[in-house]
Amino acid sequence: MVSMSSTPEGPHGPHARSTTTIEPAGTANPAEERSARIAVTLFPLLILAGGAVALFFPAPFTGLAPLINPGLMLIMFGMGLTLTLPDFSLVVRQPLPVLLGVIAQYVIMPLLGLGVATLLGLPPALAAGVILVGCAPGGTSSNVVTYLAKGDVALSVTMTSVSTLIAPIFTPLLTLWLAGQYLPVAAGSMAVSIVQIVLIPVVLGLIVRTFAPRWVAAILPALPWVSVLAITFVVIAVVAGSAEAIFSAGLLILAAVILHNGLGYLVGYGAARLFGLPIPSRRTMAIEVGMQNSGLAAGLAKTYFAPEAALPGAVFSVWHNVSGAILAAIWRRSSSRSH
Repeated sequence: MVSMSSTPEGPHGPHARSTTTIEPAGTANPAEERSARIAVTLFPLLILAGGAVALFFPAPFTGLAPLINPGLMLIMFGMGLTLTLPDFSLVVRQPLPVLLGVIAQYVIMPLLGLGVATLLGLPPALAAGVILVGCAPGGTSSNVVTYLAKGDVALSVTMTSVSTLIAPIFTPLLTLWLAGQYLPVAAGSMAVSIVQIVLIPVVLGLIVRTFAPRWVAAILPALPWVSVLAITFVVIAVVAGSAEAIFSAGLLILAAVILHNGLGYLVGYGAARLFGLPIPSRRTMAIEVGMQNSGLAAGLAKTYFAPEAALPGAVFSVWHNVSGAILAAIWRRSSSRSH
């Protein structure tokens, strides 16, 4: 899904048919594949540019905050449009990798978030924001990064989908447990928001894909760009509303985000290796664990916590796409050399 979030992430040709390895790129829809590649390459640049403009010239964008949640809903609807029911068959055919991946998603990153907040001595609002990022479901661009990294795209799509669908339960509960010591957490209201922002749009997208496949197939090449623009919009809105706070705590936030994201990649890969998963699955696990739906985390933080709590999500949205693109390039080159 590349909505940076699951919309174009991953040409459906490979991920819908592969179980443990990726089929040759040629099996994908060429237009969709080309669009996804260009989008994921330009996305970090667009997000960096948008974030910079909002940071240094926030005034024109400070009124965009009410549109953050609608933007997220658009992204998640786009993710639903890229899904088909067979995408979930891996849960039945190979439950262990999927189960391991989802457990890692909701155990490793939340605990790492708490550890990073404690290690850096973050103030309460920032600590809660970092932990909330860790409690969010899989990242929106994780599928396309997995594809480019020559990981297991089928596993990536399934992990992202499952972690997203169960987010209304686990994200608020984990946030209440781990972040409640820093700020009050309205777990019930947060769960309702996640259902509205995530679950309903994804299910609607899946329904549209099921009953209007030809129409969806015609617009799939454009979905990466819709997602990229929507995520860029969300980041601009969040950054503009917290520009002053970013300047005052910028380096601390950046350090927390880089550490959280990097440890997620490392521990995710290590967990997959510990359970003897093949290399493509290890790469997938690292990417799925390290890349979070930080746009959702930023939107929730802005709604339920102090404005500063949205900063880690906003910075994470930029950084994890940059680091993911770099990681994918390194792994893709190493795979090419091995052949």
